[in-house]
Amino acid sequence: MVVMQDITTPTVDVLAILPIVVTLGAAVLAVLVDAFAPAPRRMLVNASISALALATALVWSITRISADPVVAFNGAVTIDGPGLFAQAAIALFALLSVGLYTERRLDPSGDPFTPAGSVMPGSETERVLTLKRVQQTEVYGLTLFASGGMMVFVVSSDLLTMFVALEVLSLPLYLLSSLARRRRLLSQEAGMKYFLLGAFASAFFLYGAALVYGATGSLNLGAIDAGISSRVGVDTMLLVGMGMLAVGLLFKISAVPFQFWTPDVYQGAPTPVTGFMAAATKTAAVVALMRVFYVGLGGLVEDWTVLLWVIAAVTMLLGSVLALTQTDVKRMLAYSSIAHAGFLLVGIVAADSQGTGAVLFYLLAYGIATVGAFAVVTLVRDAGGEATHLSAWAGLGRRSPLTASVFSLFLLSFAGIPLTSGFIGKLTVFSAAFDAGQWALVLVALVASAIAAFFYVRVIVLMFFSDPADSSASVGVPGTGTTAVITASAALTVLLGVVPGPVLELASLASEFVR
Repeated sequence: MVVMQDITTPTVDVLAILPIVVTLGAAVLAVLVDAFAPAPRRMLVNASISALALATALVWSITRISADPVVAFNGAVTIDGPGLFAQAAIALFALLSVGLYTERRLDPSGDPFTPAGSVMPGSETERVLTLKRVQQTEVYGLTLFASGGMMVFVVSSDLLTMFVALEVLSLPLYLLSSLARRRRLLSQEAGMKYFLLGAFASAFFLYGAALVYGATGSLNLGAIDAGISSRVGVDTMLLVGMGMLAVGLLFKISAVPFQFWTPDVYQGAPTPVTGFMAAATKTAAVVALMRVFYVGLGGLVEDWTVLLWVIAAVTMLLGSVLALTQTDVKRMLAYSSIAHAGFLLVGIVAADSQGTGAVLFYLLAYGIATVGAFAVVTLVRDAGGEATHLSAWAGLGRRSPLTASVFSLFLLSFAGIPLTSGFIGKLTVFSAAFDAGQWALVLVALVASAIAAFFYVRVIVLMFFSDPADSSASVGVPGTGTTAVITASAALTVLLGVVPGPVLELASLASEFVR
């Protein structure tokens, strides 16, 4: 006898998920353009499609933050304040990155991407394609797919939906990391490392979801929280599942001890992609982490705050100390990114709406400065392409005072110097943690910030007060896209540091997760 079960038709609010629909729809359209449009027009068409879609997602997400939350797809997706703020930030970072993708003036051989990712590095086929100035336009579709996956990731209220979104955002990033035009083997190595370690992290996340399901009987975050609240005593399966979920999410934000991939991938990936990953992926993973722990595992708050406390302290200190030893600017920024992951965890440990709002603002401030910093890195070049060794940056302030000044602005923002967005970000995060009673962690964060400020200032001193070495590089003349990205990033970094009120208010308005 077959028992028929009632099937509940999911509620679909297209307007609520419009940023996701527009972004993923544009990604599909970009694939069709690559397949059918004439080769000379593909870059312009795909760049235009990407910019229009991401701008639409950005504007729509901002305007919906004050609207009532929407729970759709039978509870699999929750469109609330933190999710919308994160979607807007992701769209902004992707939009800035697309501007860097269009750069054609800095490299005499063409764009930053290899003409064909499938050919052997250094082969005759690659040389011929380079001479013909074949352009890699698939990067626009891949970036849109990654952005769409991130937008789903931050609003997922079901662990299975979150896992699917995790894979949708990750797979394009693995490919994008391996498509650099210069240093092809290093780029392919970066993509392979990211893929292998990312696969392990995804497996941890999926196994953790299975264990949580076994302990609570549900994959929905709200139901998981209810199941935890109804239990008596400590459930080992649940705690192990929580730890495995944390592994999958902490890997994406480059927290210690899951940070080993970060320096190699940041160094080997095309620099515009590195900026996109550093800003957008961290934003998506941090908001997803807060949603899982705040909404789904709120009943275990005493357990996971201890876990995140330790990870935050070690991440801040290790990232700051190791950054001191770096001689490559991209690897230095990678370890800086690790340290900032620890600073973000300080706000998460606060475990309240004040901490959530502070983390959201910090993500926006850090992401803007990060994209801008990597945009400046693309300008400093020698005969082999981008000159990322710090010795090539010596005396940069004399050769190009404007470029050195803008890069210094971003470094000062990372250091948390007043009148920059980074200062406001750190101030709000540390204040939230202190008000929540986490004064010891704030003390560790202050020590880590002092260490980090040293290596940021060291680079500034190198640029302005050191004599140019024989290996010093020149500063290229960027195209319109790169110029616009650097200008916008610098302006926003200053604006959020001088007049942070409106964005802080918006972040505070968006600080409540729907439970």
